[in-house]
Amino acid sequence: MSVLVYAENAGGKFKKSVFEAVSYARAVADQNNTTLTAISIGDVSADELNTLGNYGAHKILNVSADNLKNFVNQAYASVIAKAAEAEQADVMVISNTFSGRGLAPRVAVKLGAGIVDGAVSLPETANNKFTVKKTAFSGKAFATVELTSANKVIALIANSYKVTENPTGAKAEVFSVESKESDFKAMLKEIIKSADKVSLPDAEIVVSAGRGLKGPENWGMIEELADLLGAATACSKPVSDAGWRPHSEHVGQTGIAVSPNLYIAIGISGAIQHLAGISSSKVIVVINKDAEAPFYKVADYGIVGDAFEIVPKLIDAVKAYKALA
Repeated sequence: MSVLVYAENAGGKFKKSVFEAVSYARAVADQNNTTLTAISIGDVSADELNTLGNYGAHKILNVSADNLKNFVNQAYASVIAKAAEAEQADVMVISNTFSGRGLAPRVAVKLGAGIVDGAVSLPETANNKFTVKKTAFSGKAFATVELTSANKVIALIANSYKVTENPTGAKAEVFSVESKESDFKAMLKEIIKSADKVSLPDAEIVVSAGRGLKGPENWGMIEELADLLGAATACSKPVSDAGWRPHSEHVGQTGIAVSPNLYIAIGISGAIQHLAGISSSKVIVVINKDAEAPFYKVADYGIVGDAFEIVPKLIDAVKAYKALA
């Protein structure tokens, strides 16, 4: 018995969500008095791979092949499943990222495993049970799922578990695996990413705006505030539908669900569909001139006033603070 965690890389680098997953997986391994193996697929430097040992991995496997340089869902799932079999791992941990949401169920099918997607806490293992708390109903509620299968797959939501340093001194080693031609029948032709922006699903801070901004020409102050805070920008559904902002920034029940440490909502009324996508945020700040806006019912902090007056003052305050730091 052991635990296996998949370390997803972006351009050869690991994001914070990976270190969260490794820290979480190590805690699961400790619960079961066993070891943790991390597996990375693609071109990642030895120094970068070895950082996984800083967060508790006892063993680090790297799979690097020409046909695996770019993400291929079915092929990556096969590699992870084969690594789990080689390491006799019965618990697999995967970050619940865009890629992870496609990988986790495929790995579960290949291993005949039960699966929990959207996990937010460590498993409870009392009385020989294995139960995991997860989000449900688009983030509006939580559910506790009991996994009774021998193998288990857990997809962990970003920002739901702390990064914990637990150095092991582990060094990366090559893991060789043969890929089947059938795993490459469906291929991604191109992945376009905005390299200079914070990824919305991984962001610790999100600055979001709605129709209260009155038009796309007023988004400059939202982007400036986000840049100052090292945050990702987001928007409500009506804004993306109107073409003011790209659909990739749409947060809500029919868009992207986020769970940042801080969510700042500017000029958004707070329809239930939007709240469903941000309910896992740790702290919610609302800026709206309508004191009766539904968003205030779930806000931790609220400022009633005109965004065009408040946001520039907030930008100035952040600049002044950073100048003193």
